Amino acid sequence: MDLLLTEDFSRTNRNCIQRVIATTETIFGSDGNGSDNENEFGGSAMAKERRIIVANQLPIRSHRDLVSKKWCFNWDTDALIFQLKDGFATDVDVFYVGCLDVEIEVSDQEETAQFLLENFHCVPTFLPINLRNKFYHGFCKNYLWPIFHYMLPVLPNIGARFDRNLWQAYVSVNKIFAEKIVEVINPDFDYVWIHDYHLLILPTFLRKRFHQIKLGFFLHSPFPSSEIYRTLPIRDHILRALLNSDLIGFHTFDYARHFLSCCSRRLGLDYESKRGHIGLEYYGRTVNIKILPVGIHMGQLDSILSRSNTAVKIRELKDEFDGKFLILGVDDMDMFKGINLKFLAMDQLLEQHPELIGRVVLVQITNPARTHGKDIDAIQTETRSIAQKINEKYGKSGYDPTVLISGPVSTSDKVAYYTISDCCVVNAVRDGMNLVPYNYTVCRQGSSVLDKELGFDLPRTSVIIVSEFIGCSPSLSGAIRVNPWDIEAVSDAINLAIKMPETEKHLRHEKHYKYISSHDVTYWARSFDQDLKKACREHLLKTYWAIGFGLDFRVVALDPNFRKLSTGHIMSAYKRTNNRLILLNYDGTMLPKSLVDKTPSNEVILVLNELCSDPKNVVFVVSGRRKDCLSKWFSPCEKLGISAEHGYFTRWTRDSPWETCGLSMDFEWKKIAEPVMELYTERTDGSFTERQESASVWHHQDADPDFGSLQAKELLKHLESLLINEPVVVKRGQHIVEVKPQVQNEDFR
Repeated sequence: MDLLLTEDFSRTNRNCIQRVIATTETIFGSDGNGSDNENEFGGSAMAKERRIIVANQLPIRSHRDLVSKKWCFNWDTDALIFQLKDGFATDVDVFYVGCLDVEIEVSDQEETAQFLLENFHCVPTFLPINLRNKFYHGFCKNYLWPIFHYMLPVLPNIGARFDRNLWQAYVSVNKIFAEKIVEVINPDFDYVWIHDYHLLILPTFLRKRFHQIKLGFFLHSPFPSSEIYRTLPIRDHILRALLNSDLIGFHTFDYARHFLSCCSRRLGLDYESKRGHIGLEYYGRTVNIKILPVGIHMGQLDSILSRSNTAVKIRELKDEFDGKFLILGVDDMDMFKGINLKFLAMDQLLEQHPELIGRVVLVQITNPARTHGKDIDAIQTETRSIAQKINEKYGKSGYDPTVLISGPVSTSDKVAYYTISDCCVVNAVRDGMNLVPYNYTVCRQGSSVLDKELGFDLPRTSVIIVSEFIGCSPSLSGAIRVNPWDIEAVSDAINLAIKMPETEKHLRHEKHYKYISSHDVTYWARSFDQDLKKACREHLLKTYWAIGFGLDFRVVALDPNFRKLSTGHIMSAYKRTNNRLILLNYDGTMLPKSLVDKTPSNEVILVLNELCSDPKNVVFVVSGRRKDCLSKWFSPCEKLGISAEHGYFTRWTRDSPWETCGLSMDFEWKKIAEPVMELYTERTDGSFTERQESASVWHHQDADPDFGSLQAKELLKHLESLLINEPVVVKRGQHIVEVKPQVQNEDFR
């Protein structure tokens, strides 16, 4: 097979290629034993920092030359994962792992892979066509993507329902990606950055292979609220997989908050915010959460704006729409972009303000759909139908109120449309980020080169109408935010944009441009990279133990001095000892916490009696439960000792009397505390009050996690204020608030 590089490489790209080829001998010089410290691609001697960027698709454009029939490859400079490399230090090598945008014959795959590795630092992941369709079109686009955009498949004709076979395809593809990464990674020096929902469970496979891998993940789509997310049958697998990362990134706090809420409700994890950083403690590891919206590549836009052909296109469009207030929409053709709602708002605008007919034009550029199906067909049909009706209703010779341009449209042509448009409308009902307003703002700013080419200065004004349900909305503080479902509100927003004074447009534009130009893609990548380094700096200071199977795998981070107890060593010591004290916790140790019936099983009673029968043993069950309850449960164990209510009551054998801790206490405070606890029990569904002889405990483990935690905080404050002069301690524990006597020295608990 013949392969060609295209001729439009920049000097930077050529230098990159030369650097890769020059290091080929070093790269393939290791023994490839697959250990944690060395691998086939990079041995321990290769200490240069590298970033391995992993995404569903490589930033490569591929085509076969019609004459020579050779495959040709060149960089996709519009791809975000290509642009982010400019945020790394110049001495950092960047490698990419992902799929190509074309099908390569099996016989040509090995040669193609070698060619892309040597010339582009790219590692292609070749997927069988059937597997790829199940993975991408089946699970990712038709099931996972709609749910992450808040659309549940409540009816068979709305979205796709969970299919175990498609899920298995998703798992298989993530495994294949992991295998490709293992081929090229040097885990001692490399940082891995995974992108988007196609590879949600990839962190588990990588963490399983390399316990100390430096691993970041960024989700470019929304993360749905817990009510939506919890409908996923594989919800816990995905959460645990993401938590195998060191740093997880989201565009907005809303998305991060939804993820944290799911972790709390499903896994019982609480987060902490310290010095502006959010962290989740997960089996001894701190999983960091980063909130930072992605930016655009300023250099790329400036380059396009400075081209002479861009100026030519701008002049053509200005002549075409001369005297018109131009409204622009640039969207992918999918069900969540709200294009049809935008057209309905345009219809209402012209109906309510007939004086605008002939003066206002909506140009809608639609990028090709990324998948196919009846939903996409329905949206396309409706959009065309509405546009046609508007033009028939309000159009006249030489004037169409709506102009629908079906893509693909070149980047330079889009830049020209951005530059001449008076207003940009992004009306998506749900979107992860959406960089259209950013591109629009920068193009409206223009450049001195463009002004010179045009022969006049651009106005440096812009108006953005943006849906409140997309990721870029919080960062555009000068935009007109709308609810896309409220057609009248969107119509009013467009009318407001038309009538807005030039000074107001200029001030809003300046505000947006200042933010966008300082928070570009290089800033985003550099910031994420720096935080990933911080998140991984203690990796070598801990010892890691693997637990769990399959997608429930995770590692436990422990102190380096930790040593796992040996069963053989314990048994040997047990046999050598003549006097043994055995203390057994009850709930959660002898009995699973999940059981409602806490009565010990016959098997537990049998084991306890067997231990107690040895005269060398003194066996105690230790519990926070009441003594009468424990006495009843363990009545078959004659020689068993019981320590009830955390040691306040102690009994050495079944027939011996109960002893207290020896403290004379006044429990009058219960008359104050317990009525308050009962009040909170009535107001908090799923909670209850436990009355012990030595303490009063309010439990909320079965209540809503957020509401229960909120009520516990309030109850703690309430009791502390009421019992401030009483000899008690009010404490909050895991899912409890308890009041117990205050003792002089060591607490009996």
